[in-house]
Amino acid sequence: MLFDYSETDARKNYKLMAQTIIPRPIAWIVTESAGTVNVAPFSYFTGLSSNPPTMVVSIGHKSDGSPKDTLANIRKTGKCTVCMVAPEHLERMHFSSKEMAHGESEAERFDIPLKEAVEGFPPMVEGSPVAFFCELHQEIDLKGSKTIPLILEIKRQFVDDACITDRERLTIEFRPVARVGKSYVQLGEEIVPPDIP
Repeated sequence: MLFDYSETDARKNYKLMAQTIIPRPIAWIVTESAGTVNVAPFSYFTGLSSNPPTMVVSIGHKSDGSPKDTLANIRKTGKCTVCMVAPEHLERMHFSSKEMAHGESEAERFDIPLKEAVEGFPPMVEGSPVAFFCELHQEIDLKGSKTIPLILEIKRQFVDDACITDRERLTIEFRPVARVGKSYVQLGEEIVPPDIP
């Protein structure tokens, strides 16, 4: 079946993309504003470039049309901490996707443990295997879109020592939670490609 995106609506486009551009790791983003710590997951997320070291995440709006707190906070402070989701955090991460009133903290409501790691950046989720401490590099205007892609520049990165399997070669192994359609998956079997002749 061939789908023509000029003839499908945004809802159908989302269903098509979310179930076929997979798996997508979840960016569990921590931001701060006016003393409130916001923790929210986003699955339209991926690495963009290693020079400059950047990633892109798309953030939508609340049901009333106002910017989600994550977007508003990044616009205000220019900083965020992007955490990869450990399997033991799956339930709390899922709960933190719930729309909440401005000024209400998901970390407090859902008992998400946080720890200070890099001065001048929001805390990271304690127990995350990997966390990126980022500054806003660029906001992209997708004409007519309700989602706002943000290019985030990575300034620092945390990797749990347990995930580093070879320090000399800097080999990192972990299995983050990812999104496939409406469901979550933990990345499983690794497929090693053959040597190129």
